[in-house]
Amino acid sequence: MRAEYASVGIAPGDLAADWHTQLGRWLADATVAGLPEPNAMVLATVDGAGRPASRTVLLKGYDAAGLVFYTNYASAKGEQLAAHPYGSVTFPWYGLHRQVHARGAVTRVGPEESDVYFASRPRGSQLGAWSSPQSQVIDSREVLDAAFASYDARWPEGTPVPRPPHWGGFRLVPETVEFWQGRENRVHDRLRYRRDGAAWRLERLAP
Repeated sequence: MRAEYASVGIAPGDLAADWHTQLGRWLADATVAGLPEPNAMVLATVDGAGRPASRTVLLKGYDAAGLVFYTNYASAKGEQLAAHPYGSVTFPWYGLHRQVHARGAVTRVGPEESDVYFASRPRGSQLGAWSSPQSQVIDSREVLDAAFASYDARWPEGTPVPRPPHWGGFRLVPETVEFWQGRENRVHDRLRYRRDGAAWRLERLAP
């Protein structure tokens, strides 16, 4: 299985002065193109033995400080990031023959920021955060359904649902952010922003 790419390439002069402005441009392009879940990104972490793990999470905020996503801190990824606070993310925008890769240190966001985001979630998602012991083995689907029902009764419709203490945000603080554009003959364009002290350098990588 092979698809030939024939997209228009990218040159340094085409990109914004900073990575987060450029990410915003490409994220907007992916949204306008109707790609499913354009803010979905594959997060990679490592466990205590250095074995990698990856899964898809949703980007919920970004600026010059980094890329923010939310999860259960007691999940596999939460525990891996607590032990090894470094990760990478990839936005796989296949329909546009584009990818963005970022990697860097990962830190927890402040509790106030997590509170604000949690309050903006749909009520069902809030109850789900309480109901799921993420990444743990459970006996059946009924375990989840029963837990959800109990929290639904605990906080009836119209009652604010507090943020679970084990749930909140992480921020990946990039050291590098690469913008990848597929080109014909597999001679792709790869342009990378790389942190150099307080500045950022834009450089081209061989495909």
